[in-house]
Amino acid sequence: MKRFDRILGILLFLRSKPSISAAELARQFETSTRTIYRDLETLSALGVPLYAERGRRGGVRLLPGYFLPPLMFTQQEAIALLLGLALQRSLRAIPFPTERELAEKKLLAALPDTLRSLLTKVEQLVGFERTPSDIFHPEPAKPEPGVTASCPAEQAGLQQSQTVSTFFQAVLDGKLVLMHYASPYRAQESAVLVEPLALLWDRDRWYLAGRLAERKETVRLWRAERVVHIAPRQPLVRVRPAFDVRELLGRSWLAAAMEEWRGRAPVKIRLTCAQAERLQQDWYYRHAQFEPITEDQMVMSFGEDNPTFVLELVRWLGPGAELLEPVAWRARMKQELTQMLASYPS
Repeated sequence: MKRFDRILGILLFLRSKPSISAAELARQFETSTRTIYRDLETLSALGVPLYAERGRRGGVRLLPGYFLPPLMFTQQEAIALLLGLALQRSLRAIPFPTERELAEKKLLAALPDTLRSLLTKVEQLVGFERTPSDIFHPEPAKPEPGVTASCPAEQAGLQQSQTVSTFFQAVLDGKLVLMHYASPYRAQESAVLVEPLALLWDRDRWYLAGRLAERKETVRLWRAERVVHIAPRQPLVRVRPAFDVRELLGRSWLAAAMEEWRGRAPVKIRLTCAQAERLQQDWYYRHAQFEPITEDQMVMSFGEDNPTFVLELVRWLGPGAELLEPVAWRARMKQELTQMLASYPS
């Protein structure tokens, strides 16, 4: 690595860490600590405010308030950033949409003319497919809030962008937000005062992760497109423990929700171990409860109050699957299977 690139890399490391030792920098850049100290002296001579702490836990850090001046990007770095910006444009809603457009313009302005003319057509060069619809987990028939004849989906998407931007800004500012939320499972809107924690993007939808202000122990998720109105409120009175959104990845949040739904509208299906293994690859049904009853059979339990979805699932599973509960749905299952059988006379 050239010395200029290494010195710039050291500066970037100092910007991203509260403190780092010369030995750590030497390992990172595969050089000696003596060379690192010379590079740090060069940065100091250029006016970069460095502070060194001695001792076993000591290290080098930047003094507060230092701002890194604009950087020149390599061709590959610029392409990587532009691809990220292009991917954002394909999302259902974009946080800070105006700022995203300005960032793209600034990035393009910093590129050579030949490369700029090529990358302005990035949408013609790289395509991003939208997430396909999921036939096994259909959305409720109730339309999304804000989507009407006078307010088409495109305008509703701008409203979602504003919701996500306001929520994320509140995370950064340490403020509560008041949200008016329209759930398709409730007759009326609800107003909730929320402590914002993080954003989660899953299957082309934004989820707002937070805690109710009056019940701070439980992390909940709200769908951005179901927020009718959102507004920041007063700052948080006290500092909460740090929250890491990675705790929600793998759709781990579904486990608690599935447990609640199972208690409210229980469904039980007996199926083979092979069928259970197949369902455990699904993003949703993998969080159902699976209990072995014989060497080759299991009972899957989950919550669902719509018999159509459950009967379709049983028919899709085929021979070896039997609907056990609700018992009242078994008669409808038998009737539909009898109608299917009539299409295959002997």
